[in-house]
Amino acid sequence: MTASGVTSGPDNSDIAVFGAGSWGTALAVQFARAGHRVTLWGRSAAELRKLDEQRCNTRYLPGITFPDKLHLDPDLRAVTRKHQDLLICVPSNGFREMLSAIRPHLQPGARIAWATKGFEHDSGRLPHQVVSEVLGSAIPVAVLSGPTFASEVGAGLPTAMTIAASEPDFAAELAVRLSGLNFRAYTSDDMVGVEVGGAVKNVLAIAAGISDGLGFGANTRIALITRGLLEMTRLGVALGAQPATFMGLSGMGDLVLSCTDDQSRNRRLGLMVAAGKSPAEAATAIGQVVEGLFAAVSVRTVAARLGLEMPICEQVYQVLHEQQPARDAVMALMARSLKPEADMELRSLFTRSANTLPLD
Repeated sequence: MTASGVTSGPDNSDIAVFGAGSWGTALAVQFARAGHRVTLWGRSAAELRKLDEQRCNTRYLPGITFPDKLHLDPDLRAVTRKHQDLLICVPSNGFREMLSAIRPHLQPGARIAWATKGFEHDSGRLPHQVVSEVLGSAIPVAVLSGPTFASEVGAGLPTAMTIAASEPDFAAELAVRLSGLNFRAYTSDDMVGVEVGGAVKNVLAIAAGISDGLGFGANTRIALITRGLLEMTRLGVALGAQPATFMGLSGMGDLVLSCTDDQSRNRRLGLMVAAGKSPAEAATAIGQVVEGLFAAVSVRTVAARLGLEMPICEQVYQVLHEQQPARDAVMALMARSLKPEADMELRSLFTRSANTLPLD
């Protein structure tokens, strides 16, 4: 589908983006703005036709005009077969379903990337583990994550993010194709760390929203962020991640962004819960998927399986899913027994990996 209507046959687009929500649209716009042909797929043919006519996603990314190189196509089979590189931008609860839908149509040499954040709700698996189960372990894969709000990416405001991949060349190619004067992509080989950061920060952003909504102030917020970063790192390292990853864009960067800016759906949900709304009422008012609502369950499950203590994430779970009053949750954190600030095992790991931190 183009501005002139539906088309057929190969279009030689550089990349296909699956998911026409705010994030999928923003990344498709950025790839096209950087000079690459992009096909954006969405579930609703009628909605895609509307987007094509308006050349704008007025619901999720209002005011951002589609570049000429951005095309829309509702035919999943055709889009999958025409492209080697596929970028999935759907919520975590639809990730496995999306993979299963494209699997029969993948062309030889296909490569899969995703901007989906969060553990799989039922299994607690990370996205790359789900991909391996559905598509096999031989296919090249990559994850895009970092401190990015879709509206600012769409508007062309200066932004940086991380791309981690199973093959260095894939990460490098995606970084080059996505980057421009307004966008800088860094590469990594730590897929686990990047994925864990993207999942846990959603839970911690809810905690920050609850704290601010209760009027506890800047001191409390920064304590939650700092101690939350430790929880994120502890979980990531236990799953095989590199400690240094959590000091970067997809760890601390994404965490600080989501905890401090009201563009974050997770932070807004926390603010609403603190004001007296139930989690379900808050999610309905937001009108889009709030990943932290589900990630709170998954993070708790994975932490328990690994025997890890994650007190902030535990209290968020209690508020969202066990009806604990928000104020009681914060007080429970403050009443914990005193201990040294540093996690000795993590301190050792950070010391050994300090020379891997990016310097430019």
